[in-house]
Amino acid sequence: MENPFLEWRNALRMDPIHTLSLRCALSGTSSFRPTSSAEPRLGWTNPFAQSIDAAKKYVVSSTLAQADWNAQLLRGDDLGSAVQQLKQQPGKGLFTGSVKLPRALAELGLIDEYGFVVHPRVAGHGPTLFAGLSKHVDLELADWVESGSGAVAMRYVPRR
Repeated sequence: MENPFLEWRNALRMDPIHTLSLRCALSGTSSFRPTSSAEPRLGWTNPFAQSIDAAKKYVVSSTLAQADWNAQLLRGDDLGSAVQQLKQQPGKGLFTGSVKLPRALAELGLIDEYGFVVHPRVAGHGPTLFAGLSKHVDLELADWVESGSGAVAMRYVPRR
């Protein structure tokens, strides 16, 4: 059976979406809560899951009192400075897979690379990525690959 994730990763030269040597993962409260309670982490064998489990995690939240699972809270009142400091640390990259947080990061011009995977199915519901963005962001296609299932993974960089 084909593994589209590995196919995309290899074709886009990603070490599972930059996570095998991931510096840290950045998420909002809504994305962090369900993943932080996922069990059993000790038995995870998937390289992506292992790298996310091992990575330092930062949670942007004004509602959480504390964060577990190797995570540190960041308050959203100075998100730009906090993310700039994280970007200066050694390592390969910051990874986020939230819905609201990427919009805030895009508004601040802090996203260096966008990755999208389009699956050949129209769901008809769900969150809209970057809804409410105050200005458009022009992107340049850096790489793409199509899997055998028809899903397409695309990597874009902002035009500066």
